[in-house]
Amino acid sequence: MSAEVAIQKFSFPFSCTARCPQQDEVTQKQCIKVKPLDPILSKPSLATVVGALVHNENQAQEYPKPPPGGDMAAPQVLVCTGASQSALLSRRNVFENLTEESEDQRPVAKRQLSSESAARTVTVVKKSAVRKEAEEPKHLKQKGHLGQRVAPFTVAAGKRRHRKDLFTNSEVFHRVDSHVIRAGAELKEKCVYDVKRIVQSITQGARNELERLRAIWVWLCHNIEYDVSGYLGHSEKLSSPEEVIAAGRGVCCGYSNLCTEMCREVGIECREVPGHSKGIGHRQGQSLKNVKSDHLWNAVLLRGQWFLLDACWGAGRVDMEHESFVKRFDDFYFLTDPEEFIDSHFPDEEKWQLLDKPIPLEEFERRVFKTSAFFTMGLRLIQPHYFHIVTDDGEANMSLGFSRPVIFTYEITQHQDLLHCGVSEQKESSNSSFGLLTVSHRSMNLQLLPPATGTYDVKVFARPETATTALMWVCSFTVECPIPRATEEIPENPFLSWGLQPTAESLGVAGSNQSSEVTEVEEGIFELALKTSRPLMVLCELVHPELDAAVAKRCLATQIQPNLLTCHVLCPLRGFYRLSVFVRDYEKTEVKFHNAVNVLLHCKGKVISPDELFPPNLSSSCGPGTRTLEAGLSKFSHTTALVSTQQGKCNITFHNQRDLELHSVISREENKTAAIPLSRHLFCTYTDSKVTVSVSLPDAGMYRLGLYAKTTPGGDFNPMCDFVLRNSCDQPGLPFPCVYSAWRKGCVLFEPRVGLLEPHSWIRFRVRIPGAQKVSMVGETQTDLKMNKSRVWEGEVFSGNGLRQLKLAASSGESSDMAVLMTFDIKQLEREV
Repeated sequence: MSAEVAIQKFSFPFSCTARCPQQDEVTQKQCIKVKPLDPILSKPSLATVVGALVHNENQAQEYPKPPPGGDMAAPQVLVCTGASQSALLSRRNVFENLTEESEDQRPVAKRQLSSESAARTVTVVKKSAVRKEAEEPKHLKQKGHLGQRVAPFTVAAGKRRHRKDLFTNSEVFHRVDSHVIRAGAELKEKCVYDVKRIVQSITQGARNELERLRAIWVWLCHNIEYDVSGYLGHSEKLSSPEEVIAAGRGVCCGYSNLCTEMCREVGIECREVPGHSKGIGHRQGQSLKNVKSDHLWNAVLLRGQWFLLDACWGAGRVDMEHESFVKRFDDFYFLTDPEEFIDSHFPDEEKWQLLDKPIPLEEFERRVFKTSAFFTMGLRLIQPHYFHIVTDDGEANMSLGFSRPVIFTYEITQHQDLLHCGVSEQKESSNSSFGLLTVSHRSMNLQLLPPATGTYDVKVFARPETATTALMWVCSFTVECPIPRATEEIPENPFLSWGLQPTAESLGVAGSNQSSEVTEVEEGIFELALKTSRPLMVLCELVHPELDAAVAKRCLATQIQPNLLTCHVLCPLRGFYRLSVFVRDYEKTEVKFHNAVNVLLHCKGKVISPDELFPPNLSSSCGPGTRTLEAGLSKFSHTTALVSTQQGKCNITFHNQRDLELHSVISREENKTAAIPLSRHLFCTYTDSKVTVSVSLPDAGMYRLGLYAKTTPGGDFNPMCDFVLRNSCDQPGLPFPCVYSAWRKGCVLFEPRVGLLEPHSWIRFRVRIPGAQKVSMVGETQTDLKMNKSRVWEGEVFSGNGLRQLKLAASSGESSDMAVLMTFDIKQLEREV
């Protein structure tokens, strides 16, 4: 009967998994004896499982005794498929190290198994699977003792594991980190400076090699500050572990040396790696060839593979402006992937790059500097590939990609030699007018236009869209501008980027009719339309370097509809404009407005003359929209905010479903005194639910027609909407009759439709007045009108000679009193002198 091959059920995500090569000796009946590898460490408590014997169920286990001496050879382990539970449990310590290391990486549900049940669990493996594994080449080679040099590529072969393969995120270390911070504070209070005692205390409770390393690294980052005074030569540099611990400060070698010593105490292979870094003192563009390296960091061997870490950079940053150290725990530099580490750290020995394809020093010098925030936000560099950019036709471009929504801004300053020159690593907003930053769905593009010949430093800042903190420095470039482009001044954009903001969708803005690129304005007129996912309120701002704020307000007219926001823009000057749109939820009056869109407009052709600007005092709600719908005003004959007329006349009709009391006004810029009030050029007619607002404009130009309604009984008139009337007719329109309060709903004037009559003329009057018993025209004499079959009162009246006014009067009900409804003026002939 073939043997049942059983092995303990553990996860083996690393290269030190036991292998069964072909040359391994077969012992006893149906048993495979696997040869152990030499020990890695010289501590019996850290013996590593490297082999197993497989037996059938009738054979007993055998446990070879460790050889005498200081080093304990890795044991040969016999696991029998039918072994008793006691036999398995008695030797559970053989697998304890591997069990602990795999524990945190297993799903939560699986971690609920007790140690005992886990020890009992076995997995049956086919002999063919063992044979196939035996045919694979060995991935492990013997390690030397800690004092020996071990090349990074001779320890682990095959596909390299990354940081994410060791742990999903730093939250898995919450228990370890909390203990280390608490223990570190207690040790400092007790003035404990002994490396061994500190390591024993902070690693207490650590369940595996990874957690022990994490404890050491977190302690270093939280208890040792960078010795700025020593770096600058103001005091003696501290380097020995005891001095660094006692003083609580050290330079990079202090961190790396202490890290090495502490790792030695827990049996972790750790090396100090010298090399160049792009930290304090680094000069962008400086050649590092034949320059002595200025930094030290560490490499550690975990699960058969080397990883990189820098506790010095993880502890915080140096503020060179104030010559001080700023504590800031940066988890990025714990077991950083080599592909990201190489952008800021270049080792003296090529092998410590840990890259499949190492890069030369010249490549390191030219690479764009990226901070840890660049990688933690998941950004990627699209262009350029190197930090130094020379403008083309006065323009430089750079692009970053991202997978999650990110907010960006930038800063452009005169070039300084030092990369870290004391400038803040955080930024709240942009204050540069020398570039155009746009954010699309998955990329950020920055188009720079340096103002003059010279060299400039450009810093890019970013933060996740959901974050509320300041934007963080993510990368830097140097821009050389030999010849600047002759261009007009671009207005500053304090709202980070152009186009739709990354937060626009969450604010309710679903799309725009404009891209984030520069928009050329034709004929001095522009229209921005924003689709919305819910009703919004809107405010707009228009900025031009030479445009007065009061005039800028007359360049904007906005229409608010339930699913659409429209902004009409007039450009009275040539050059660049910034149009910024702010929104909030329509019903939430207590909520602040937030910036949703910024559009860069360029007007280089025809401009709008001052008398063509929108009339002053426009409401934020122009044209029919959300507000009119709420009031029950519907079926507007004109659905846009702008109404143009070439005859100087127009009728706007709509339905008043709730029978609200309405009021309308007309206004324009007050530039001259009119003989007839402007209100006489507006006439309203109410029939059933239909309302007709008629206008006859006296001059060419821009007018505001405002509609108001009492939405609550006894309340005030509230603004419903404004219409902008653009009249291109030079012929003056005649005024309407002067209307009095007796002219009410249902009254209709058919003719004459003007309020200024010719003298010495017979004039036909036709009018409908519901409920009237008598209707008369009163002048020098009274002329009664007669009702026809259509219930229209009609008749002809002579305007007389020298008569100034005719009155339309009516009586209703049983009263014989006549009420004046409206008056008509009669033109006066000029008298000869």
